[in-house]
Amino acid sequence: MQNIGNTIAEKFGKGRTVFSVEFFPPKTEEGARQILRTANRLKKVRPDFVSITYGAGGSSRERTLEYGELLGEIFGFEVMPHLACYGHSKSEIASILERFDSAGFRNVMALRGDKPKDGSVSAHPDGFAHADELVGFVREKFPHFGIGCAGYPEKHPEAPDMRADIANLKRKVDAGADFVTTQLFFDNSHYFRFVEMCRGAGIDKPIVAGLLPALSLKQLANFKAMCSTDVPRALSERLEAAGESPDAQAAAGLEWAQEQIDELLEAKVPGIHLYILNRAESALKLSEKFGGRGER
Repeated sequence: MQNIGNTIAEKFGKGRTVFSVEFFPPKTEEGARQILRTANRLKKVRPDFVSITYGAGGSSRERTLEYGELLGEIFGFEVMPHLACYGHSKSEIASILERFDSAGFRNVMALRGDKPKDGSVSAHPDGFAHADELVGFVREKFPHFGIGCAGYPEKHPEAPDMRADIANLKRKVDAGADFVTTQLFFDNSHYFRFVEMCRGAGIDKPIVAGLLPALSLKQLANFKAMCSTDVPRALSERLEAAGESPDAQAAAGLEWAQEQIDELLEAKVPGIHLYILNRAESALKLSEKFGGRGER
């Protein structure tokens, strides 16, 4: 069991930008080695917390718990497991939360979760249809938990417009969420506009900027298809100018992400969350912007 720490909500408002990274549970033996190698390398940059994802329909439930515990026990990270409610009954959700609690976790990222494209999992009749219902359930049953929720600077794909999406987010915050972590974006103007809209709607919780460096043109195309995120022409041109060299393309993508981080830090955003795809190199490079964590 990892050491029982404070909730992540208590890390905000202390005069510096909170830094975090996201892992996903491995599916193969090589993937298992990769996540452990990456976690070991990230020890020296000391992120304020790490999160670990939860597969659609609970497909990675056991691995989320297993590797979440390892990240806490072996490497000393403050771990926030994701929990997606789609396809689960309320009793199943309660059971999962009890296991999180027994394992020493004190934070959870409360999500509806993606609907499996193959239709293998459907909404449970005695479950939750939306993330705000899950947030409210966690807040009622496990009031000592810190709760994160997701926000979409460029709109959730299923929302009819941004105003409706912001209203959905407001319901999650009103139900008890402590902070918001955004979907990835490559243009900071989307984040700043999103924060302004949230504040106008009465959402006063910290809004953490989620970033994923695009390390190749192929990866950039995949992000655009997967998330419908806006890809600035200038970013595409930088990767194209790097030619066929994977190293040159990766360097161009990291440079863009570093510029995003510089602007966000200058604006004193409450937090920056890196989607690292279980790879250490980009996180190690970009964490230099946060200064001094390696010596804490």
